[in-house]
Amino acid sequence: MFQVGEVSRRLGLNPQTLYFYERIGLMPSPKRTAAGYRLYEQPDLDRLSFITQAKALGLSLDDIKDLLILQDGQQLSCQDVYDRLLKKVQHIDDMIHQLQTLKAQLNPLLNQCQRSLAQTSTGQQCVVFQQHPLVTSTEPLHSLSLHNREELNHDPQG
Repeated sequence: MFQVGEVSRRLGLNPQTLYFYERIGLMPSPKRTAAGYRLYEQPDLDRLSFITQAKALGLSLDDIKDLLILQDGQQLSCQDVYDRLLKKVQHIDDMIHQLQTLKAQLNPLLNQCQRSLAQTSTGQQCVVFQQHPLVTSTEPLHSLSLHNREELNHDPQG
């Protein structure tokens, strides 16, 4: 059995993150000592490790919650599980396509910056965006919303 401090040290999580995960239902309420201290067991650490890894891969906390519900066997048929997992994989494929499109738009700018750096002094004003607007595609990255892009980079809860 592990107390909050030990769990947070082992997994590199802020203790407040553990409380938050419990509050939003990602983690079940742990056992408690007579004094009220939370006690975590190895399966709890495994679950927290999964949550951390899934977040690192860009899944939202809602996505992770859905996967954990499926794993916990919440009376879902095989078809329900299949449908949810297929939807998640399709969403990931869409995001990969959108990120590849963005990368394809940024790479020429990066190359031009590199050429400019080789030809001019480092303090000179960069004119790359004046010469090549960022969005040149007729297929904008509309479904990769600002929220989703921020989610890929930052989650204040740990």
